[in-house]
Amino acid sequence: MNISFGAEYDAFRDEVRGFLSDNLTDELREAQRFCPGIFLDYEHNIAWHKILHKQGWIAPSWPKEFGGTGWDLMRRYIWSIEKAEAGAPDTAPMSLNMCGPLLIGCGSPEQQREYLPRILSGEDYWCQGYSEPGSGSDLASLKLKATSDGDFYRLNGSKIWTSHAHFANKMFILVRTNDQGKPQEGITFLLLDMDTPGIRVEPILFASGAHEVNQVFFDDARVPKANVVGEENKGWQVAKYLLEFERGGSAGGNAARKVSLQRLRALAQIIPHENGTLADDNDFTRKMDETSVQLEAIQYTEFRMMAALSKGDSPGPESSVIKALSAEITQRITELTVEAMGQYASVHQPEARAVGSNVPTVGPAEGVVAFSRYFNLRASSIAGGSNEVQRNIMAKLVLGL
Repeated sequence: MNISFGAEYDAFRDEVRGFLSDNLTDELREAQRFCPGIFLDYEHNIAWHKILHKQGWIAPSWPKEFGGTGWDLMRRYIWSIEKAEAGAPDTAPMSLNMCGPLLIGCGSPEQQREYLPRILSGEDYWCQGYSEPGSGSDLASLKLKATSDGDFYRLNGSKIWTSHAHFANKMFILVRTNDQGKPQEGITFLLLDMDTPGIRVEPILFASGAHEVNQVFFDDARVPKANVVGEENKGWQVAKYLLEFERGGSAGGNAARKVSLQRLRALAQIIPHENGTLADDNDFTRKMDETSVQLEAIQYTEFRMMAALSKGDSPGPESSVIKALSAEITQRITELTVEAMGQYASVHQPEARAVGSNVPTVGPAEGVVAFSRYFNLRASSIAGGSNEVQRNIMAKLVLGL
């Protein structure tokens, strides 16, 4: 496998570095540095979104005809690495990485014209309506009912763990339109406005006090049938297409984890331990080195997936491999960071991690979000399909079991 850069890619890398140097502010870097989990706060997320949109770089993986960059896999890979190493924020995944590719692949021309430009500009901010109380990893058991009412559906039920629903003005959602036959055969994929009468968003607060997820209630909320993506009762196929991208259909996703490990190594060098620093402790160094080896293994799996995508194929079962391994290694890094911080990890100091704060930290500043990230990213092996589900997919599609 040839993964070296040619002259044109070296030039592109220099262009990316120049752009990041000119546009990535200290405030945006700080927002990403103190982000407690996957979702950056809305204020800084949308600020970075607008900068990228003005540059024309907001959708690296989208085809050019739909407003994306049209970059090939290598350019997207370079972009992911450079922005991670520069400390740039991530963009909101639900809109650009999930809803956009879904509409490009499965949406009608009318839906593409309506929604894609608004995703690119940031005018529309999407959330995902999948999980329900009692229907998480077993998503086919969902019960939120969509009853036919002329040209509309009436929605009744609730969705849970809905990330950033309190900021979103749009939702893509799976609903139950038929109770007969196999559970998967009665599900429909819908788009809806969050200001629709009958929709209520209630916060779910993390132990850290952060507000990222919500429960969303539907009480006779009327949604036009024109908002169906694909066909009625065929939403399971649409959802499976989308999940391949949620679970690993991007280039360079491993770069951020490598940066996190680099920061952990730097943290170990400043934490006193016995007669030196934690970096001198052979046991802790071995744990970091083992993590580094695992990251390299994930990297080469990602390269194989990139090769498939470059030929026009879908991510396939490799997306489940990437999803499961990435969740585990991400959690491993958060565990080691908490271990490195020791007694300082348990200090609750949200004021110190606010952007622009001058409140001194208790312990090293690099570890001020150690426990928040540890707790937040426990969900990474559940969200988007649990690791157990991913291994079932691998057993079926890779091993033929």
